[in-house]
Amino acid sequence: MFTNKHVVIALIVAPILSVLAWFAVGSLTGEQAAPAQPGQDYPLVAKSSCRWASGVCELENQDFELTLRYSDAGRLLLHSVHPLEGVMVSVYDPSASGDIPPVALLPVDEAGHDWRHPASAVPAAGERIRLVAAADGSRYYGEMSSQFAQPGNNTVPNPGK
Repeated sequence: MFTNKHVVIALIVAPILSVLAWFAVGSLTGEQAAPAQPGQDYPLVAKSSCRWASGVCELENQDFELTLRYSDAGRLLLHSVHPLEGVMVSVYDPSASGDIPPVALLPVDEAGHDWRHPASAVPAAGERIRLVAAADGSRYYGEMSSQFAQPGNNTVPNPGK
């Protein structure tokens, strides 16, 4: 059977064609990314750096990216690729009951790319951080672990650098 060159060529070409067809069907019929529409809410996905003691947490949704860091003074710093209209942050303990009111971050620059928390307080281990950012009439929201912010990991004082 393997002495016939047509069978050997078919065994090599068939898997290649099936993989190419799978990608072609996915690109033709798959969901295409669309630009954000004003007035809509979009979730932010926390990257793996948020789950580890990395000192930085990155959130993204397509090309919309936010970077969170805690400075050496314990102040939350946020950098955005896109200019933001406003940012609200809430730190809460999932095991405790009651709502924690969100706090508005203050802009650091005129363009709205860098923001900071008005108070200095690093969340305790096990607490979660909720964030809502407004840009171009849309709202982006996300939730992440505070593991990235634990003491000893905060080596970068400026989120934009």
